[in-house]
Amino acid sequence: MLRKIRMWIGIIMLASITFLFTDIGGFAATHLGWLAKIQFLPALLSGAFATIIVILLATLLLGRVYCSAVCPLGLLQDLFARLGLKAKPRRYSFSKEKRALRLSILAVFIISFAAGLNAIVSLLAPYSAFGRIAQNLLQPLFLLANNLAALIDESAGGYNVAAANILPPAIPVLIIASLTLACIAFLAWRNGRTYCNTICPVGTILAYVAKFSILAPHIDPSKCGGCKLCEKNCKAACINIKPKGQEPHIDKSRCVTCFNCIDNCKRGAISYRWRRPSTKPAAQANHPQPDEAKRAFLTSVGVIAATAATAQHDKLVDGGLTVIEKKTPPRRSTPLVPPGSHSLRHFSRHCTACQLCVSKCPNGVLRPSTDLTTIMQPHMTFENGYCRPDCNICSQICPAGAILPTRLENKVSTQIGHAVWIADRCVVNTDNVSCGNCARHCPNGAIQMIKNPNNPNHRIPAVNEERCIGCGACEYVCPARPLSAIFVEGHENHKEV
Repeated sequence: MLRKIRMWIGIIMLASITFLFTDIGGFAATHLGWLAKIQFLPALLSGAFATIIVILLATLLLGRVYCSAVCPLGLLQDLFARLGLKAKPRRYSFSKEKRALRLSILAVFIISFAAGLNAIVSLLAPYSAFGRIAQNLLQPLFLLANNLAALIDESAGGYNVAAANILPPAIPVLIIASLTLACIAFLAWRNGRTYCNTICPVGTILAYVAKFSILAPHIDPSKCGGCKLCEKNCKAACINIKPKGQEPHIDKSRCVTCFNCIDNCKRGAISYRWRRPSTKPAAQANHPQPDEAKRAFLTSVGVIAATAATAQHDKLVDGGLTVIEKKTPPRRSTPLVPPGSHSLRHFSRHCTACQLCVSKCPNGVLRPSTDLTTIMQPHMTFENGYCRPDCNICSQICPAGAILPTRLENKVSTQIGHAVWIADRCVVNTDNVSCGNCARHCPNGAIQMIKNPNNPNHRIPAVNEERCIGCGACEYVCPARPLSAIFVEGHENHKEV
């Protein structure tokens, strides 16, 4: 029964979080956004210490239930592990803990975070890794299915399904997501939860809490027949039925409370119960030895506190079937980050590159960065749309506090950048025609058309930087190709206008 409960909770969680990344109707962003905010690292970075305390207390009471029923990457591993067991049943065996490797990766993770090496942090963070897989590999499949349904609906004379715009992927991020999925799939198919118990920094932190869990699986030596069914079905490789000179043993720090062992034991020798009282000899009790696990646990808790403190490829055509050249993103001296980020530093320090905001941006403004300094983190670009004044979805769903909740009335007065006009690119000067697109579409009236000293027949735009908020409407509607004649330069620190 315990295993079935855990499995159904895991199935619901995995399906819900996947739907959160792939839904294009807006339902998931409104009703399921909280699932991203209960993930360990995003909660830590956003300062949601109540969530962290709940996770730690649940681990202390029940074991690593977070890893077995909440973490989407862990649940994805279970899916591949199940396929592996079907291909070759009873394939697992006990393996010793690779403590040095685990602590080394955790140290690299912490040092990278403290040094601002966000690419390494994002690669190792489990929720972020799953987010990139869902955003770059799964969402396009859902969009293709949606567009196929829209095509069928339209051919039948209906207009019940709207086609969605499929944006071209960022190739480096697509490669990273694909390699991550391949690595996770291989390790899980072959050895179960190897990633959780060897590489994942969150798993390492929770492992030292689970070492002292009040409830945990226990083996009754008097009932155990030594058949090793539990060991051969343990995807955490933490059950040793025949250790030399010792009783059967379960490494509670690596156990992910999947309850496979209880379900497979034919003798009822394994039960999930209160911790067994100590059976150490009296001489050893009088001269206790240093508890390395407790020391590592206390070190990890200290590290958590310190960390929290610092904490479409077809050609575009117009109505006359004339090919429209695609825009090329401009080179911005300072990257653009959304309203609610407050500053480039705040955004880069808190963003885990899970790309949930990318998947939910209805205007295609947020895209994964391919720059080495901010790779995988979202940045703003206006080739597909602009940051509309009536949209604040990214600030509502960001789980890590990189984009803080922003009211619409505050968003329209937040300056994230300012527009810059390039005279040599403007069609007024290059084609000797009237335009004014940028001025007509500016929601803040920050662009005015003034007399052109070189050509009195056509006016040119003038930008009032004090009123411009950097929404990108002017850059988006500018007809100049391949580079817009007007583009938005980012600000390191946002300000009110």
